[in-house]
Amino acid sequence: MIQTVDILAIAVHPDDAELACSGTLMHHKSIGYTTGILDLTAGEMGTRGNPELRMQEAAKAAEIMKLDFRHNLQLRDCFFSIDESHILEIVKWIRALQPKVVICNAPEDRHPDHGRAAELALQACFYSGLAKIHTEMNGQQQQAFRPEIVWHYIQDRLLIPSVVLDITPWMDDKVKAIKAFDSQFFNSQQEGPETYISTPLFWDNIQAKARTFGHMIGVEFGEGFIKSGPVQVRSLLIPV
Repeated sequence: MIQTVDILAIAVHPDDAELACSGTLMHHKSIGYTTGILDLTAGEMGTRGNPELRMQEAAKAAEIMKLDFRHNLQLRDCFFSIDESHILEIVKWIRALQPKVVICNAPEDRHPDHGRAAELALQACFYSGLAKIHTEMNGQQQQAFRPEIVWHYIQDRLLIPSVVLDITPWMDDKVKAIKAFDSQFFNSQQEGPETYISTPLFWDNIQAKARTFGHMIGVEFGEGFIKSGPVQVRSLLIPV
């Protein structure tokens, strides 16, 4: 039986969630919520490393983040589509995991996969709540289910966040989770040629972005999230 999770990050590439929202996942895990990542592809079109290595790295990162769930759908990196079959595959897992919150890729970004995956996840989250869309898992018909809220994490482009979460206590573990993907970022054996994300400059940007988001709310490090509509609150007197 598949365990349900409170918060599900949907990431088109292994390492997307680590780079953009791992601090948030670890924060919520530390206060009693269950967390998971649904990777859509194995990142097989990446210049460095290979799919088998990326899967091993993802498993290592999952241990660091103490995830309750991680699974890879093995969609085609770069060439997946927003169509019925891809939407339904994600719907199955949303219905199985029943997350209260979904965090997905940035709505626009340097890598075209990110924005396309964001739209794919948004549509899947909505259609998952339609009772007349039928899906099965392990031979059992699934019930309609829709997450309470969908957020977008922020990736390469410095987008303006709707909310920012303090991840200062988790920054060191976030670094460890990212470094689990040694083939992509810090491999001393050089698994392939140098790329945009394997340079020290890229790592400096990760640190700087976390500091920028943290500065917005008066803390050292933060992670920012976007919602594509108004955020509902029960009161303006929200304690920090």
